[in-house]
Amino acid sequence: MSIKKNQKLRNLDPFLKREKERYKDPLPSREYILQILQQQGIPLAEPVLRKLLDITKKEVELFNRRLTAMIREGQIFRNRKGDICVMEKLDLIKGRIQGHADGFGFLLPDDGSPDLFLSAKEMNKALHGDRVVVREIGLDRRGRREAVIVEVLEHTNTQLVGRLHIDHGILFVVAENKRISQDILIAKEHSLKAKAGQIVIVEIIQQPNKQTQPIGKIIEILGDYTAPGMEIEIALRKHDLPYVLPPEIEKLAAKFPKNVLKKEFKGRKDITHLPLVTIDGETARDFDDAVYCEKADDGYRLYVAIADVSHYVKPKDAIDQEALNRGNSVYFPRRVIPMLPEVLSNELCSLNPDKNRLCMVCEIEFQKNGEILDYAFYPAVMCSHARLTYTTVATILEKPKGTEAKEHAALLPHLQLVYKLFKALLKARKKRGAIDFETTETQMFFNDQGKIEKIVPVQRTEAHRLIEECMLAANVCAADFLQKNGQTTLYRIHESPAAEKIEALRNFLKEFGIQLGGKNKPGAKDYAQTLLKIQGRPDAQLLQTVMLRSLQQAIYSPDLMGHFGLAYDAYTHFTSPIRRYPDLLVHRAIKAVLQGETYNPGDWNELGLHCSMTERRADDATRDVESWLKCFYMQDKIGECFDGVISSVTGFGLFVALDGVYVEGLVHISELPSDYFHFDATKHLLLGERSGKQYRLGDRLRVKLVRVDLETSKIDFVLAEPDKKPERAKAQTKTRTKTKAPAKGKKSH
Repeated sequence: MSIKKNQKLRNLDPFLKREKERYKDPLPSREYILQILQQQGIPLAEPVLRKLLDITKKEVELFNRRLTAMIREGQIFRNRKGDICVMEKLDLIKGRIQGHADGFGFLLPDDGSPDLFLSAKEMNKALHGDRVVVREIGLDRRGRREAVIVEVLEHTNTQLVGRLHIDHGILFVVAENKRISQDILIAKEHSLKAKAGQIVIVEIIQQPNKQTQPIGKIIEILGDYTAPGMEIEIALRKHDLPYVLPPEIEKLAAKFPKNVLKKEFKGRKDITHLPLVTIDGETARDFDDAVYCEKADDGYRLYVAIADVSHYVKPKDAIDQEALNRGNSVYFPRRVIPMLPEVLSNELCSLNPDKNRLCMVCEIEFQKNGEILDYAFYPAVMCSHARLTYTTVATILEKPKGTEAKEHAALLPHLQLVYKLFKALLKARKKRGAIDFETTETQMFFNDQGKIEKIVPVQRTEAHRLIEECMLAANVCAADFLQKNGQTTLYRIHESPAAEKIEALRNFLKEFGIQLGGKNKPGAKDYAQTLLKIQGRPDAQLLQTVMLRSLQQAIYSPDLMGHFGLAYDAYTHFTSPIRRYPDLLVHRAIKAVLQGETYNPGDWNELGLHCSMTERRADDATRDVESWLKCFYMQDKIGECFDGVISSVTGFGLFVALDGVYVEGLVHISELPSDYFHFDATKHLLLGERSGKQYRLGDRLRVKLVRVDLETSKIDFVLAEPDKKPERAKAQTKTRTKTKAPAKGKKSH
């Protein structure tokens, strides 16, 4: 083929114009390269492809980079001969690896098809999180689709946190992320003279392959794994949480004024005269919402004022990019990783008492029965008249003639009025059919060494629920406002339970003579009515736990799917822009509508996926920290016996939550009385084949603590009285589901 013909062929690229706009010397587009490969119908050697597309010597390096990028993204693939193939023609599957602590793993395909099993031998070629191409080879012994790794497209682990071990002079690091089961080999000259047992940061200098283990070098020594706060340092790095503010953000933050300037009042409604108050926990430092209620005709007018973060954080600036990267604040016990610089989160944007602050207001008019009549959004200037705590407000409402009430006499009528509104909102909530699950949250108290001294249940007062209902109302109005004005936003969606979960729940409830309404598509009201039916039953907590586990996880999405649990057709997050990025997006969207504009921050779907990911990432990190702290708390109690309740049943044993201690551990199936026990996932029980003995979710047990493993954050029990039949849960017993230390200033809405 002549060069002239090749040039003509290259000029036929349908994306040539786009490439010319992007590059001074454009190469053939990716789409066109794929098109040429498909037209040829066979794998092509790279020199043949270059000749076909008239790639000059000057362009070879850039062309190779383009091919490498296409390989990394799984568009093309090099076979054993080095020829270039179109991935779609090879029956290969692209996806991301999810490792398992026991060495094997799974491929999570990009196309959403079912997972494929990867043996421990295959997992030696890659690490958890890597993007790979696999070939399906059939079914394994358990009937699972099995695959082999053909090529690693992208290595995602460049650094990791782990613990240094030295065995017969060989140094290696065991990753804290147990999904990474390969040990990282360390040469002595790359050890920074770290000692065995220390927590270190490792940079991987050679990725694993079928011949060799991963090799790394230690770039930082964090210290002893029992040092105060080390559990948080590990979690930050293990979960890739951004925790260091870039220098440019520090510079920008230093330019903010100490207080709101008079010139910033322009274009805002002055509501500084309204006795708005903040109501938060005792340890809260960032106050992003304030409320005030007054009478309006035959109903109520509620003002929900939210910190106007969007005034200070501009789209695409450095602070905004870092806030997006973080996605949300992360609340560890005794430490917070804020989404925003402290000058904003704790000062300028925090609705501190007796300080003028910029805010966005949702002013809502309610009927007497709690139904929303009308609402309005507008930017304003406010001044919080008091910083109140949940405990204080609960005491004032309970004892309106008491000492606390006298100290806040000027605010008492307003608090009593918002309390009346709250009662009306509760009735509206019940009528709407929102689901109310009873769960126990806990708070950890620490000693001077940063370790747990005691764990106590949090007393949830009427004041907690009062603020929650006010915030829910504002969030609903925000969703309605944006929907009606055709402005895309991120909704907080909670989809209906999956069909298979509903079927399993119905089958479970039938055993107890309970029927879940709603036929094939039960609604929130059906769940709520069932919860009412089981109140007072000895097994109420068991039934509630199973119902709770049938629900899906709430996420952020631009798709208007409604919120199943709260029974809202449209719901979003407006009330916490200091600590949640989606709320900041919602504020910007509302302002755009008010100004007759449209707000477009980019791909809303991508933003929803990212914010949902950062939320899960924060939850995983805080769970890790709490689990380790609880293990440390329990390590001097080995040999002691405890009463508890089965909080989860699995194929390998029973998880038991201890009464009064709020710690969970495992009774392994091998520790149960001699028998073959079979797991029934639908009935949430283990059943003895010979004895017929059952261990079911919600059963009470007495257990003995036999092992605490700080390295894996695992607690092991054995039955203290193995011959005693497990006692069924009593009505007054509350099964503790996963407990969580309440975050500083964090609210559930």
